[in-house]
Amino acid sequence: MTSLRYMTAGESHGKGGLAFIEGLPAGVPVTLEKLNRQLQRRQQGYGRGGRMRIEKDEVESLSGVRFGQSIGAPIALWIKNRDWENWQTEMSAVPVPEFDSEKKVLCPRPGHADLSGGLKYHLQDDLRPVLERASARETAARVAAGAVAREFLEAFGIRILGHVTKIGGVANEAAYPSLEALEAAAEHSEVRCFDPATAQRMKAKIDEAKARGDSVGGGFELIVTGLPIGLGSYVEWDRKLDGRLAQALMSIQAIKGVELGLGFEVGNRFGSQVHDQITYDSTSQTFSHTSNGAGGIEGGMSNGEPLVLHAVMKPISTLYRPLQSVHIHTKEIVKAGVERSDHCAVPAACVIGENVIALTVADAFLEKFGGDSLIETRRNYHAYLDQIRQF
Repeated sequence: MTSLRYMTAGESHGKGGLAFIEGLPAGVPVTLEKLNRQLQRRQQGYGRGGRMRIEKDEVESLSGVRFGQSIGAPIALWIKNRDWENWQTEMSAVPVPEFDSEKKVLCPRPGHADLSGGLKYHLQDDLRPVLERASARETAARVAAGAVAREFLEAFGIRILGHVTKIGGVANEAAYPSLEALEAAAEHSEVRCFDPATAQRMKAKIDEAKARGDSVGGGFELIVTGLPIGLGSYVEWDRKLDGRLAQALMSIQAIKGVELGLGFEVGNRFGSQVHDQITYDSTSQTFSHTSNGAGGIEGGMSNGEPLVLHAVMKPISTLYRPLQSVHIHTKEIVKAGVERSDHCAVPAACVIGENVIALTVADAFLEKFGGDSLIETRRNYHAYLDQIRQF
């Protein structure tokens, strides 16, 4: 059983989205301004579609928070869909006898969940329920939940940052600045790329896709600093931190691959060029590594170095120049349906990635240190650090 659990509910054009978080200790700051800032970051990015001009996501706390702090009870967060006003008939919770059949989704889109979901749940009359829940709109609730986890992690000096490394084949090969400079530059970039010259080429590629009625994917890197040694475990497969992080990232809509540290490059090198040598600082009484090819995890456990994760996102599946599909009633070859969509959502996926891994790291942290209150968790944490120094 996980220490920190969360679930989401809601449809893309329904009344809104809900996030439920259980297991957060009492006394953790829950600042609505910080949660809303993460939601705002998710909505930004060059290449986003018309939905982002309609929605201005804001979170409301329904339970589990009092006077700006968690109380140890389950937290429920609500994000209203402003576009619901235009979809009340299509998304009505009660039967609509004369629902216009022309508004039903009957031509599944390649790359989406439409066809598989419709067959699985036997939705032969209308595929809309599939795309409503499978939509990346669901990630707004996950970002809100992740923002809460980030506040918990910040209490222990753990920081998470992300930046886009490639879009549509345009890769950033510029030398990395300091983490502070990288974060600041990415935050001020429309494509979340710290190098301005590369960012301009990325934007040009997105413009090309838009002109073609097409879409582009890309990749991003996530970095987590301040982690102690020993989060996760080697004793069972489902407790390995790298596996849990990969699952969290792969659960984001359109993410098709995840790497840790050197990732697939390790298959091209000798072991002496891959493994990170160990050193010891007698002044601080700490072990460390001379490099970080492992990406901060060895044997399923954090090793004290920064976590470094890479994820790749496929191009958005909805195209304004639609691909071939089949009408589910007539079985005729037709063009796929078109829903309002983005031409590129890689910058948004990067922000989503930051927040979903915050939830995974917070879960592993609480698994290790426990506590019903932030004070108790902090006490356990510092006792463990003392134990390591005396090793």
